[in-house]
Amino acid sequence: MKVILKQDIKDLGKVGEMVNVANGFARNFLFPRKLAAEATEKRVKEFEHWKRVAESRQKKAVADRKATLDKIAGLQLVFRLNAGDEDKLFGSVTNKDISDELEKQGHIVDKRDISLPEPIKILGQHKAVIKMGEGLEQEVVVTVERLNDASE
Repeated sequence: MKVILKQDIKDLGKVGEMVNVANGFARNFLFPRKLAAEATEKRVKEFEHWKRVAESRQKKAVADRKATLDKIAGLQLVFRLNAGDEDKLFGSVTNKDISDELEKQGHIVDKRDISLPEPIKILGQHKAVIKMGEGLEQEVVVTVERLNDASE
């Protein structure tokens, strides 16, 4: 019996694949657990339509992410924060801070897409990598400067 998989199934196939399975396996295991649907002519056409729609959406999303990364290329983010005598910050600069600063400049980047080896805790220049999947990466320079106190 031919079925269209609704979920990934180990040793059988990935979501959306059309596979041939035994009738009993389909009726007793796949269908009751809603892991697959019988591959009728109507469902096959519907599945192919949804597959084309999903592919076009994915291509558009990749193009949007690439455009965002191209805009971010060469961008330098400057943070002015309080620091102690040995250039250590009172606090740190995290992925969320970098994401918020990028958003202020008009670039929407999720904090989970920003890769820092560890939170920035000292003054100076640091590098953060923005990874948006599928080999799309961009490096951003993060500069942390001392906040000028009015008392100095």
